[in-house]
Amino acid sequence: VPAAPRGRHVVGGDDDDGDEDGGEVPLPADINDDLGVQWEGEVRGIETQISIAGDRDYKYDELLARMFQLLLANNPELAGDRKRFVMKPPQVVRDGAKKVVFVNFPEICKAMRRTNEHVFNFMLAELGTTGSIDGSQRMVIKGRFQPKAVEHVIRKYVSEYVMCSSCKSPDTDLHKENRLYFVQCNKCGARRSVAAITAGYKAQIGRRIKTG
Repeated sequence: VPAAPRGRHVVGGDDDDGDEDGGEVPLPADINDDLGVQWEGEVRGIETQISIAGDRDYKYDELLARMFQLLLANNPELAGDRKRFVMKPPQVVRDGAKKVVFVNFPEICKAMRRTNEHVFNFMLAELGTTGSIDGSQRMVIKGRFQPKAVEHVIRKYVSEYVMCSSCKSPDTDLHKENRLYFVQCNKCGARRSVAAITAGYKAQIGRRIKTG
């Protein structure tokens, strides 16, 4: 089976339609947005550090850079870059012609400190498909999705249900109170309400239109 073009994922049809090829659906326009998540082993930009030593005269730019380094070291909340939540990337493998298996699904849920059920429901709603949890707690997803699509959904989940909107810390808890969900930050104490997951919630999916 030819590989899907980069930046797209391929979704299979219903089990009873006899369509083994599936239809191609573009990934969301913001697929490259990191949403505060960095996968383990992912290389980011190189930071330049200036070391002030010796007794020579220093240029104004060097002293200014050093001053900002010390300022940010003592006040990390002033840094312009968002804090990143580093975890292992999703491991997604094919299971036959019309399904994929999210192998390390339970490990990712544990890293985010969220229940398997909540993450499972969010992923199915975002992908606009159906799925199940097998005996090894792996997530089986109907459709031929590329790992990049699963990564994007996990990034969105972290942004919406894990990261604190005030201090950007991932050290939060998700609570349900009177049918409403709240994200409570254990670092700064901030609390915000989040949307409940419903069928078709922000689904980024479509179906091939058959002809003939």
